[in-house]
Amino acid sequence: MYRRILVALENGPADQALLPHIAQLAARLGSELVLLHVADGWAARNFQALKLAESEEIVGDRRYLESTALSLSQGGLTVEHRLRMGDPATEILKAADEERCDLIAMTTHGHRFLGDLVYGSTISEVRHKALMPVLLVRAGA
Repeated sequence: MYRRILVALENGPADQALLPHIAQLAARLGSELVLLHVADGWAARNFQALKLAESEEIVGDRRYLESTALSLSQGGLTVEHRLRMGDPATEILKAADEERCDLIAMTTHGHRFLGDLVYGSTISEVRHKALMPVLLVRAGA
């Protein structure tokens, strides 16, 4: 059913709600996982244009992806990881297409109205523009 699952990670506590669900789903279905984190700080958003060196944020994000991928692969899963830079929603959608994923998995924080306006723009854009199903797991669930 889902051969390749794009797992959008935040590099924060919310990931701990998402990863067990996705690991179990991938194990049951024999799915490959593509872990993705989009660095979106100033250095990441201007990395190419200004030919910047990797910031501490970018280096830390890369280490986080590598260690998370290693942990999941030690559990018997097939895992790849990608670090992208820029606008999270745009990069998630592009990566899902380029990596030929058939499911996008993300966390939601359960904001309401004003919180959605401030924090929910990534999820809103992804769920409205994605050409494949989007699985949302509530952070802290």
